[in-house]
Amino acid sequence: MTQILELSAEEQREIFGSKDHFVRKIEKDLDVAVIARDGVIKVTGDDAAVRKAVGILENLAGLARAGGEIEDQSVDYAIEMKDEAEPAVLADFDKDIICHTVSGKPIKPKTLGQKKYIDSIRNNLIVFANGPAGTGKTFLAMAMAITAFQNKEVERIIMTRPAIEAGEKLGFLPGDLQSKVDPYLRPLYDALYQIMGAENFKRNMENGLIEVAPLAYMRGRTLDNAYIILDEAQNTTPEQMKMFLTRFGFGSHAIITGDASQKDLAPNTRSGLDVAMKVLRNVEGISFINLTAKDVVRHPLVQKIVKAYEDYEKHGRFEHRYPNRRKV
Repeated sequence: MTQILELSAEEQREIFGSKDHFVRKIEKDLDVAVIARDGVIKVTGDDAAVRKAVGILENLAGLARAGGEIEDQSVDYAIEMKDEAEPAVLADFDKDIICHTVSGKPIKPKTLGQKKYIDSIRNNLIVFANGPAGTGKTFLAMAMAITAFQNKEVERIIMTRPAIEAGEKLGFLPGDLQSKVDPYLRPLYDALYQIMGAENFKRNMENGLIEVAPLAYMRGRTLDNAYIILDEAQNTTPEQMKMFLTRFGFGSHAIITGDASQKDLAPNTRSGLDVAMKVLRNVEGISFINLTAKDVVRHPLVQKIVKAYEDYEKHGRFEHRYPNRRKV
């Protein structure tokens, strides 16, 4: 089967990419031939494969027409969505710019799951985001918090995470209290520097308008008019999660992010994230978003790694580690 697409020369250049890099991905995945000749694109191969390839090309062309930049991630995502009954239209969420980094790069959702995540944050006071590494949970939460702060919708930003080692015992760390907790909070600093810039961040932090602290520091406080982000929530206990959620004050928003598949808690310890997702499921004003391997926006190999582990865990092959582990 051969199908012809009539696209402008500019759209064809964007779709093919440097040295036809993007089109080669489509050809390899679907076993089709894509050729630009006489001002049109011809797609040849098996009937079903051609239809899917044409759908991918039209999706990418729509993104180019809307002024979006076609990248490896957008091509990989379009290919990943090819078997969906209604594939996501890339141009629909590419125009949803949250803010810009200090280098001028726009921050926006890159997958349908991320778009739902952003919309959920806009429409709810408390949002739980559960998903694997690389899905943008923390980074997008930071972008939303900083945007609200810069628009004076909130008076301050508070970011926290439990200070738990990732499967290693690091022993005693040198320095004062801030030096001891900084390694646990470094991912939050990295995102803040990228979006706000180091000088702007430090100035706001010195003025008490931005706070980055371990979860234990939240006890006994009431947080009004703030954007509060709890990162690595899978490593909280149910008691810690309840303590954090009850800090919520008037005029505040809270985003709780975590990956239920990467817990660093002691064996037989229940995760506060798991419990909260069950206990609060039907509470109005609280939203739950589950991101998947399809929403990974890091290197394509990361997506494959996440998917491989998901498949591995579905067969219960990790259960032998903690045979007596309690289930929520």
